[in-house]
Amino acid sequence: MSKLLKVFLLSAVPVVEQRGAVPLGINIYNLEPSIVFLVSFLGSMLPVPFILLLFNKIFEWMKKYKAFNRISNFIEKKINKNSAKMEKYKEIGLITFIAIPLPTTGVWTGSAVAAFLKLDFKKSMICAAIGGIISASVLTLACIFFPTLIS
Repeated sequence: MSKLLKVFLLSAVPVVEQRGAVPLGINIYNLEPSIVFLVSFLGSMLPVPFILLLFNKIFEWMKKYKAFNRISNFIEKKINKNSAKMEKYKEIGLITFIAIPLPTTGVWTGSAVAAFLKLDFKKSMICAAIGGIISASVLTLACIFFPTLIS
């Protein structure tokens, strides 16, 4: 598998997302930062429409079965924790939440919260893209200027 494909796929994985893909591409694989930026951004956007369209249906299905209690309770706790800020600030809150490259923030969680709050699909896609660009920019610049800190 090519290094760029690994960066692309890793950026689409929940929890890891761009936070893992950008340092991998720049600091480990020594790829061109602008290419890593673009590939990780595109990879992180891959799951967004699916999350926005399917999250609520899958989540409701999971809640019906005892086997999924632990994970559905965890998801519900995370969403409820972040939803108040999103409801108050809507698009700006969603962009900011996605843009901050910290654990439990990012495109996956932001999209899930947007779906949970039933925010507009097109606006949520645009917010995810803007937040993803900001996050990829921050991470790319951090990897360029602080490579030992981010690797």
